This record gives sequence, C-alpha cells and structure tokens, in this order.
Amino acid sequence: MNAVPQRRSRRLLIGLAVLFLAPLAASFYLYYGHSELQPGSRVNRGELIQPVRSLPQGSLVRLEGGETGPDLLLHKWTLLYAAPHACDADCQRRLYDMRQVRIALDRDMPRVQRVFIAPADCCDLRFLATQHPDLVSVRADSAVQLLDALPHGAGDIYIVDPLGNLMMAYAPDARAKGLLEDMKRLLKLSHIG
Repeated sequence: MNAVPQRRSRRLLIGLAVLFLAPLAASFYLYYGHSELQPGSRVNRGELIQPVRSLPQGSLVRLEGGETGPDLLLHKWTLLYAAPHACDADCQRRLYDMRQVRIALDRDMPRVQRVFIAPADCCDLRFLATQHPDLVSVRADSAVQLLDALPHGAGDIYIVDPLGNLMMAYAPDARAKGLLEDMKRLLKLSHIG
C-alpha cells in the first residue's frame, strides 16, 4: 500500500519539474540551436563609423556666397550629404529624404541641421532656396579637407554628432525610414546638441 502513494508523489514531482524546466530547455535549444532565430546584434540601420573620426573644422564658402562660421559642424546634430556630381534626380531625392527626416523629428527638429556639399556649378540656387530653405549649402572646393575625411566619399548621407565626430553613414540606396529611426534613437539617448 505504501508503494502507490510514493509512486504518485514521484510522478507529481517529476511533472512539476518538467513543467518548470521544459520551457527553459526549449528556450536554450531555440536560442543556441538555431542561429537564424537569435536576435540581431545591432539595432542601427546605417553603418557605424569605427573608429570615431573627428571632422576638420573651419569656415566654408556657401553656394549662394558668403561663409559659414568655423563651428558649422558643432553644437547640433548634422545630416551631411556630399553630391558626387551635378544635383540630378538621385541627389534631389537624398535632399528630400534629409528634409523629411528632419521634419519628422518634430520637437527635436531644432537640434538637427542639414549640410549639403556640392560642386560650385551643380545646382539651381532657386530650387534650393524654395525647396530647402533651411539647408546649409557649401561649395565642395572649400570643403576639400572635410570631403577627404569622409570614409565613403560623396554620395552617402552622414550623421555628425554635436562634437564634430562622424558617426554613421547611409549608402545611396538606404531607406529614409532607417535614417529616421537612428536619428530618433540618437536624439533620445543624447544629452548634447
């Protein structure tokens, strides 16, 4: 008679152990046994620039004439785009994407500026003034040191932090949504700029 309750107690104990240990064993199996089910190791959409590059500072010549201040890339987050050649449809799309990302930042919009580096004869200044009134447009021939510091050269959009460090790069085929997500995350976590 003693054997029956003892077997029942043992089965109950084994059942409780399986109830608590089975989910743990299943999670270990799914995480370590299937690499395609593992979470990604990064959350950023753009390419992180490593090691950190401090960009050269100095006054630049604006497309419309005059000069910028020597601290153009300081104190604000900067979306920087350098046109590889004349501002064609691709270039206009990149400028549009940068404008829309900045607008979508809503209350954080004043913390971000847009800088466009272009060849002197690349653009219709009227188009830039009407479509992109807050865009800082500078001549490429005055920004040679800055262009040389860009890891991928012209054609990519770059994020520069308020300390003048190059942080991220976005290839010409990158989606604006990824840039927006990264900017929101950076602005939320940053206490500078």
